[in-house]
Amino acid sequence: MKLKKINAAVLAGLASYALTIPLASSAIAEEAEEIMEKIAVVGARGAPRSVTSSPVPVDVISQDEITSVSFSDMNDIMMTLVPSYTVSRQPISDGASFIRPASLRGLPTDKTLVLINSKRRHRSALVSTGGSGTQGPDLATIPTAAIKGIEVLRDGAAAQYGSDAIAGVINFNLKDNTEGGSFSSEIGQYFEGDGQQITIGGNKGFSLGQDGFLSISAEYVDQERTDRSEQYCESWFCVTDQSAEYQAAATSASQELYGTDHVQPWGQPETEAARLFFNTGYTINSNLDLYAFGNYSWSDGSTNFFYRYPGNGTMEDIRLEDGSIWNPTEIFPGGFTPKFRGEITDYSLVFGGKGELDSGLSYDLSGRYGYDEIEYTLENTINPSMGNATPTKFSPGSLSNEEVQFQADFFYDINQYVVAFGLSYMDETYDISPGEVDSYTASTYSVSDPWGFCDNGSTSDAGIAVIATGSTLDCSDSDDAVYQIMGVGSNGFPGYDPEYSGDYNRDSYSVYGDVSGDITDKFFAQASLRYEDYSDFGSELVYKLAGIYQVTDELGIRGSFGTGFRAPTPGQQGTTNVSTTLPNGYPVAQGLFPATSTVAQALGAEDLKAEKSTNVTLGLTYTAGNFSATLDYYNILIEDRLYAISSLDISSDEDGDSEAYTNYLALLAATDQVTADSIGAVIYFQNAFDTVTEGVDFVAAYNMESEYGDTKFTVSVNYNTTEFDSDPSDYLNAESMYDFENGTPKTRGVFSVAHTLDDFQITARVSYYGEYENIDSVDTDDNGDIIWSDTAKQTYGDEYMFDLEGTYHMTNDLSFVLGVRNLFDNYPDKVSDATSGDACCGRVYSSGSVVDWQGGYYYAKFLATF
Repeated sequence: MKLKKINAAVLAGLASYALTIPLASSAIAEEAEEIMEKIAVVGARGAPRSVTSSPVPVDVISQDEITSVSFSDMNDIMMTLVPSYTVSRQPISDGASFIRPASLRGLPTDKTLVLINSKRRHRSALVSTGGSGTQGPDLATIPTAAIKGIEVLRDGAAAQYGSDAIAGVINFNLKDNTEGGSFSSEIGQYFEGDGQQITIGGNKGFSLGQDGFLSISAEYVDQERTDRSEQYCESWFCVTDQSAEYQAAATSASQELYGTDHVQPWGQPETEAARLFFNTGYTINSNLDLYAFGNYSWSDGSTNFFYRYPGNGTMEDIRLEDGSIWNPTEIFPGGFTPKFRGEITDYSLVFGGKGELDSGLSYDLSGRYGYDEIEYTLENTINPSMGNATPTKFSPGSLSNEEVQFQADFFYDINQYVVAFGLSYMDETYDISPGEVDSYTASTYSVSDPWGFCDNGSTSDAGIAVIATGSTLDCSDSDDAVYQIMGVGSNGFPGYDPEYSGDYNRDSYSVYGDVSGDITDKFFAQASLRYEDYSDFGSELVYKLAGIYQVTDELGIRGSFGTGFRAPTPGQQGTTNVSTTLPNGYPVAQGLFPATSTVAQALGAEDLKAEKSTNVTLGLTYTAGNFSATLDYYNILIEDRLYAISSLDISSDEDGDSEAYTNYLALLAATDQVTADSIGAVIYFQNAFDTVTEGVDFVAAYNMESEYGDTKFTVSVNYNTTEFDSDPSDYLNAESMYDFENGTPKTRGVFSVAHTLDDFQITARVSYYGEYENIDSVDTDDNGDIIWSDTAKQTYGDEYMFDLEGTYHMTNDLSFVLGVRNLFDNYPDKVSDATSGDACCGRVYSSGSVVDWQGGYYYAKFLATF
């Protein structure tokens, strides 16, 4: 019912835009915008500058460039247009399947500050359970229909804009039209015949009297799942080797749930979303402008977990209270693949007033509230410890992130200088809401011999009684089902236990000062200083210096040096997660616990510290006629970088892995028997090591005019490396260390050509991904030193993706678009047996790769302006 109401509201609103508003030509406005020089608001506080005269590298992305991309997810749009921005599709990764972590300049999004209308955007509720534990804003909640332009500051700016701005700043500017609007509808699907997507979006501007505006934007997206897998067939279990009856049961269940015969699909999730944004402002007098903007976003997505087959530790025989044998195959005769759903609700409100006093002092006073929640549902699975009493659908709980901030910014012109200063206060709350009891309970069969049938290998009176009724119980047989210990909680994603649930809260305040201006006719410089104080991590003073020297009218030299400070978020401090991993096909419950928890402390965790950074850039800018280019080098040192340690194995087998047994004893001493027996591995976040990230950005553009039309050429290239600057071996295993430095392409590039002639426009784009590597195992020599084995390493070759789009302007206000993304249906290299972990379980392509592995996609789009 909720979904129908939201969809109806969105569609009705868009229909009203298209049907009731008279059409008006926007050709004059578009022409005016086209000839304007690109101006960047971010980069120098209180002093907007053109991109090539900015002291730091800034990309300014226009509305036309945004709409020319055939994605609806803002993450994919950013990746298409900004090479240093990357995001991967993670189909089996808990909440990260729906809120995808991204990176800018090789650093995760929790180190990139996201702004809307120059105001901080709140974080999502999801904390990634591995790697950097990213918790950043969810860009997918921002509809393209609402955006007038995007600015990407590719430079550390923590001293100017606050914590998180280590890699850079992304500022989304909302539309502020007083009249007219736009409407678009798009439909497309992949060459494989799946993944059909429908996107409907629109914007309408209204005047509020003579001195105000209200701009409303909405978007609806319905995206079907894809499948790029093969049938599950591994050395430990092969579906096609089973009986015809078993195969029929397995594939029938998969068809019903996922629309494929593959029992474990790999592909993009099924998603439905509705998004709404508004932006409004009103001029009270010459000294005061009021403004407000906000959003409401809802989405529902579903994906799958790993396939569970009989005898894999989850689907095992147990003895019921009457002594009979029971197996989960009685519920799932063909095994089962859990279905995981995430419903995301996101809303925000920003309000304030700004203006200039008679004294010349400009001010901006604002307050904001942001909230993001993800609520999980798990179905087609069991709580193994409940035996035959288990349900098959669970509500494991929800996560939410809430932020309140008040901010005051001031600007003052003193001759050729701009002085900016301000202060802010922010309160943050991260909440873990417990799931329903069945989703986390350690029930009857979580212990050996729950009914007391046996006594140290002998048969008890209770055991003798069930044998008398025909039971096959044999207490002398250590493999008898009576001794089977079953996993705890909803299998695949156990619910949040109240013991590890609750609120994590902190507040902080900051004060900053900034001065910028022309030192000489050729030299512009700025200096920033910021003091931040956190209730949980203390205080820090950071600074930044930047400048640009105009050697000639065409050539400029620029550079910056700054420091940064990032306190781990409440979510990174408090998040808890238990998920199922399948090394060699056998399920292991891996738990992520807070560093301050009893479990993590028992296994060596230390309290978290704040990350500190040093950022250096040096670049060249060149402009001559219709040609412009920038080349920038950057170097980012991060100390005490937050990262998830490699898994610590837990095993109660005294004769097995000695470290795993030692960890088991430590866990048993700190917790209880059920917890120690039900968890097979533990991870936690730590300030694990220092890193150096360095690279080069090259951006160039050329506009060519001729009697045959206008042509725009753009090229953007990013080269980026990240290396350890301290020894991480106390926290990461050898495989994790290798993949950290080599697991993503070091080179990314985008080249595009847009040609316009009369009523036709054609856009061609090439996206390039360089080589990258993955290693599955390592060896050691006689001295214990690591030997990187070439036989366990796979090098993924470079890839080119070609996009082609044609537009026909039927009138000044109506356009029709046909396009193809990945025209030649290119795929990255398939995973090989060398990296057996990545090749596991029906997987064909490396599922976490930033290189798209869905294949070609074609689409048609209708655009209208009015």
